[in-house]
Amino acid sequence: MFERFTADARMAVVEAQIVARESGSVEIGPAHLLAGLVKTDVGVLAELGVSTDDIAAELARTRRRGGVSDADAEALTEFGIDVEQIVERVEQTHGEGALAGRLGPVKRGHIPFTAQAKKTLELSLREAVRLEDRRLGQEHILLALAQQRGPDEVLARHGADYLTLRRAVQQRKAG
Repeated sequence: MFERFTADARMAVVEAQIVARESGSVEIGPAHLLAGLVKTDVGVLAELGVSTDDIAAELARTRRRGGVSDADAEALTEFGIDVEQIVERVEQTHGEGALAGRLGPVKRGHIPFTAQAKKTLELSLREAVRLEDRRLGQEHILLALAQQRGPDEVLARHGADYLTLRRAVQQRKAG
């Protein structure tokens, strides 16, 4: 499948592996794919006025909080639960990044994809086929991520839900 990827799409997958490795993850998940994409400057996001720095910052906050998204943290605040305070207390006791999953030194070698990340890459290929593109690019991965629970919420909060992205990709292709 990777032979159909554009150079930019391949770079995004490489960056996802780097993000996963640096965060101590044993697998590459959809959030890593999104983090890898935003590190490679996805043109369609820039065209929509979406700040990749803001997306990267949100993903980093979510990772630091052990997977608790900004939306989840806001919801918990309504119940009087201060997620940031909990994270700070855990980090005081167990060290920085304790909830992020980092369990020792950065590992070398191959990091496998989660089933959900594999599904994202399969959806990327379907998006490329639907758009009648011969190569699978960053925009196809982005469209697939916009359909995956977690990354879809992050993208939507920044004004890049699936339909908006799909229209932007189609307009880009037509123009």
